[in-house]
Amino acid sequence: MKTTLTRTLATTGALALLTSGAACAVNKTEGGDAPKSAAPASTAATVASAAAPTAPPTRADDLPAPADVAAAPADAVKTASGLASKVLQPGTGTESPKAWDTVKVTYAGWTTDGKMFDGSHRHGGSAEFPLNRVIPGWTEGVALMVQGEKRRFWIPAELAYKGRPGPQGTLVFDVELLEIKKGVEPPPPPTVPADVAAPPKDAAKSPKGVFSKVLSKGKGKAKPGPTARVKVHYSGWTTDGKMFDSSVTRGEPITFPLNGVIPGWTEGVGLMVEGEKRRLWIPEELAYKGRPGAPQGMLVFDVELIQIEAP
Repeated sequence: MKTTLTRTLATTGALALLTSGAACAVNKTEGGDAPKSAAPASTAATVASAAAPTAPPTRADDLPAPADVAAAPADAVKTASGLASKVLQPGTGTESPKAWDTVKVTYAGWTTDGKMFDGSHRHGGSAEFPLNRVIPGWTEGVALMVQGEKRRFWIPAELAYKGRPGPQGTLVFDVELLEIKKGVEPPPPPTVPADVAAPPKDAAKSPKGVFSKVLSKGKGKAKPGPTARVKVHYSGWTTDGKMFDSSVTRGEPITFPLNGVIPGWTEGVGLMVEGEKRRLWIPEELAYKGRPGAPQGMLVFDVELIQIEAP
């Protein structure tokens, strides 16, 4: 599956990012069921997003690197997360964007050795994207800006592409915020399940090892086959209670073919009927074991099966 669960975080280049994607947790790439991000995050969220490219060769249209590209200067402001920034030009706006807003920007990005790896001038002059669908350093940093402002960011690897396809190490971006388009504030995240640490004794175990428990019975009778398309709402946690992705907080369900997700989802959702809500405990062998940039260990999902479509 190429695009159904893919979060396109920006139009092109380094901002076609990974974080907590439409739902990073259940994406399958064309060649397998590996995720393209962990996300949550925006994480996390997080069912996946397009991988960012590695740094390309030098191009004739590359912009010169800033004099302070190697490290943030003493007058840069640093946040608790480690993100450093410096205002290059004050803006004319009075409001900063929220994570759920869409922003229009121009940008240029360099590694700390001065090599340019991306810039909006390569892609039509500007880029537009939801702020909660880019790397964490961008989500946090652009939210500090107002319209018309130009700011330089030094984004540590942990807030960029560490362990994921894309330019590595601290990244330096010059960003101009052109426009803010107000979005709809998402609902609050769901409560962490009390039994997130391990499946309870009354959880059923499938032949392949997925534990599950019905939270709310459905009204349907048919169960989706392995190639059926399903429409669901879901939230996912690691067993320490950290949520890494949720369609609920994005305010929109997702639709995908059951043969285009991690094996634990194919089996677990295949047990459900329309209208049912079920909690799944998916062992790492049926999730993302050993895959960079993805949540590790047993994963816990609350899933609501809204609709079963024909394959």
